[in-house]
Formats: sequence, structure tokens, C-alpha cells
Amino acid sequence: MAHALDPTKALHTWSLFRTMGRFVAPGSAPSGALTENASTEGLDLLELPGQLAEHGFASAQLCHFYLPRTDAAYLAELRDAFDAAGVDLEVLLVDDGDVTHPEHGEEQQRWLSGWIGIAEQLGAPRVRVPAGDQPPTEVTIALSARRLRALATEHPGIRVLTENWKSLLVDAATTRRLLEELEGEVGLLIDTGNWTGPDKYEQIAQVAGNAECSQVKARESAPGVLDAEDLTRSLTVLRDVGYAGRISWVYAGTDDDEWGRLEEMHEITRAVTG
Repeated sequence: MAHALDPTKALHTWSLFRTMGRFVAPGSAPSGALTENASTEGLDLLELPGQLAEHGFASAQLCHFYLPRTDAAYLAELRDAFDAAGVDLEVLLVDDGDVTHPEHGEEQQRWLSGWIGIAEQLGAPRVRVPAGDQPPTEVTIALSARRLRALATEHPGIRVLTENWKSLLVDAATTRRLLEELEGEVGLLIDTGNWTGPDKYEQIAQVAGNAECSQVKARESAPGVLDAEDLTRSLTVLRDVGYAGRISWVYAGTDDDEWGRLEEMHEITRAVTG
């Protein structure tokens, strides 16, 4: 059943990676998937909420690796900055960790638990953690479900989500299988850009109606040119399956003018939502 898309102007802060100086806090990316970079040349995180508000954004999904510190005093200051700017911290995104790792899965679960605690201190109502970075099998799916449910049980005051992402959740069938194992104790964030192939929109449609949050990704059809067709089709799928959460944009192109490209995404979204 089609559902009017939420008009809240929202984004995933990966969209501003260049604006943030490509900052990746030391110790925040143990897998090495992101290169740690303590540069101070970009926008300071404490100034980000105000900049979001100036550009009309009312909601943000915050990447964990932007946090230069995680002590209580800094977290309180960052929480106050979001409150003062009137920007809702929709979800803290923990962008590393593999609870299905055959050797380090338990250690990774503890690491993720620490970040969930940080999300709680920030006052975020939700936190997204990866489901796993191993190929899908009955064993890895069951292990992911068990450890994700354990994280949710350990942190009952915050909604834990996972995402159709990394090596485990490679398609809709696997994602649906994991969601069945989770039995509602952990929710889903749908990213429209994580699956590829000719049936990607059908795959997204099979799970998006169950998602609580989204990341709607815009790549390029040519250097400097947003792939408006893909973005429009992705938004249309979410609308048509009755997705009821916010539309958080992800700019994944090459233009340094990230704010400008986000505004272009806003115009495309308005064309879909009417």
C-alpha cells in the first residue's frame, strides 16, 4: 500500500565526509575499512548541528567515527549542540564491527555494546549496528541473530537496528530470514544503495515495508551528475511499499559541494512526494 513519504529534511552524515575533513577518529575503525584520519581541517563536529539547521535539515543520522572523544562531558556537549540547533539525532550509526567473525565475534559484540552505550548518552532513540561481515549460511545468520538480540537485551532503553549491508545481508531473502530470527527485538534500516543488479528495486521492495529508518543513496550517472533516475525509482519503491519512516539522504558522489548536491536530492525527492 502506497504511503506518503515523510517530508522531514533528513540526511546521513556520510554525505558530508569531505565537509568534515574526512575525519575518522583514531580507534573507531578496527576493521580497517575506513582509514583513520585525525585531521582538524574540516567542520568541527560540535558545529555540525548548527550547519545542518542553517541548511534546513531537521534530522540527522550520525556516523560514530566523527566523534573525536567519547567522554561523558563531550557527549553531553554534543547532545546540547543538537538540542540547541533543533536538529533531531535520529540514529547513531556504528559503521564497524562484525558479530559473526569466527574468531573475534564476541569481542566485536562487546565493542558494539560500548558504542550503543555512547548512543544512549547522546540521547539517540536508535542505534544501527552491522549484522555481520561473513557470507550468509544458516550458522552465520543464527549467530548474528543471537548476538544482535543479546545487544538489544543489554540495552533496553534504545532501539537497536541493523541494515541490509556488508557480506551477510546480501539480498532480500537473507535479510528476511534474519528478521524472522530477530522476532522484532532488533529492527531494520533500509539502504537503497547497498544492493545492485537488475532486480535491486524488487529486492528493496521485499523488505523496505518492514524498515524503521532509511538511507536513500544518490550516486552519479556521470562525473558530477546525480543519477536522478535511480534516486527517483528508489524513492518510488519506498513510497509504494508503504515505508513510513524518514527519508535520510546519502550523497555518494564526487562533488566537493556536498551541500549543493544534497539540495539537488531534495528537489528530486519533492518531485516524487508531490
